[in-house]
Amino acid sequence: MAVIDSGIHAAHPHILGIAGGVSIADDGEPTGDTTDRIGHGTAVAAAIREKAVDVELYAVKIFGQTLSATGGRVARAIRLAADAGAQVINLSLGTKRQEHAALFTDALNDATVQGACLVAAEQSDGTSWLPGSLPGVIPVRLDWDCPRQGYRLLETAEGLRVLAAGYPRPIPGVPPEANLSGISFAVANVSGWVARVREAWPGACVEEVMAVLARHSGTSLAPAARPQPASPR
Repeated sequence: MAVIDSGIHAAHPHILGIAGGVSIADDGEPTGDTTDRIGHGTAVAAAIREKAVDVELYAVKIFGQTLSATGGRVARAIRLAADAGAQVINLSLGTKRQEHAALFTDALNDATVQGACLVAAEQSDGTSWLPGSLPGVIPVRLDWDCPRQGYRLLETAEGLRVLAAGYPRPIPGVPPEANLSGISFAVANVSGWVARVREAWPGACVEEVMAVLARHSGTSLAPAARPQPASPR
């Protein structure tokens, strides 16, 4: 599982180690500094780990001091994640700049050829995001009424969308309203379930993953009891 974000604090008690990682410098070249200095990527990774306890986390750092990056850096990150062998790529970010559509489509196609599933924000507050709204992505929407240990599927004219809560893993003593929240964590929660599906069916394509999720929609999936779906084929 690759987490494209601000890095991951590997020693955090909600993480307890990562399988590796890479950082993308301003010039687009990879470096080894995956330290998370703003906390967002660590919180995203913790939400994923909560749902998929055995997942191997791979940090792809594109954010430094702020949560902003160029389209080219995001596309480069997608390719590096796929090159590293990630079966699932979590992208808790997006842009509404449609001029990036071709750039992201090319990166997504390259990742798909290598067997990666991209999970990303498709829409929030009426805004469509890239690359989450592109065909071939597992598209996520925010649902504040959805329990954190569940999700639901929404049938739209464009196909199924996965809806999930926008809350990260709780921090003892910190009320939810004082913690991070938003579409980033809806994506992370869905990525955890997608990771579990691909653990059971490593070769499952996006359509097959969505079919398995649809069969378990609305259920509470405890981390210690992974679903045992019938073959999606």
